[in-house]
Amino acid sequence: MLKRFLILLLMTIVATCNIMAQADTRQATSVQVKHNPKRATLYSAVLPGLGQAYNKKYWKIPIVYVGIGTIYYIADMNGDNYREFRDAYDYQMGINTDVSEEAIEYASKYSGSNLITLRDSYRRDMELSWIIMALWYGINIIDATVDAHFFEYDIGDDLTLKVEPVIQSNFGETAYNFNYNAGISLK
Repeated sequence: MLKRFLILLLMTIVATCNIMAQADTRQATSVQVKHNPKRATLYSAVLPGLGQAYNKKYWKIPIVYVGIGTIYYIADMNGDNYREFRDAYDYQMGINTDVSEEAIEYASKYSGSNLITLRDSYRRDMELSWIIMALWYGINIIDATVDAHFFEYDIGDDLTLKVEPVIQSNFGETAYNFNYNAGISLK
């Protein structure tokens, strides 16, 4: 066991030194790489939140995982309730007698039609939670992609509004027209 540990430790040290040496030479010859939206999309699809990290929007990562955790908790809770009421109905109909004490209690408390209604309601809620989870996952990917597209977008302080009156005269007419032009220049 000690021999395996020492071999693993030696391999880790050698691999780390090799990585550090590669990192040093790479930094010396590094070229400015353009931010790639496809890479952000791929990262976020592989691991939710990784695309946000690639875009340097670290504050969004906890939001992604809190959403995933909350939706998973609700789906799991609805799944547990669905299984309990399914087992209670099966117990009441005599299909399955090997059920939990809680299912036996539900079977004695509710009628068969009530058990079917509760079972179907929790099943619908569980399936809806999984659909919402898939949508949340998609929103995570879309957010990473859109952020990557706007990564190099310059939002500077040089947003100016220029309003100036203009007097235009038509040479064939004696009247003057006063026109006001307004424009926004973004740099």
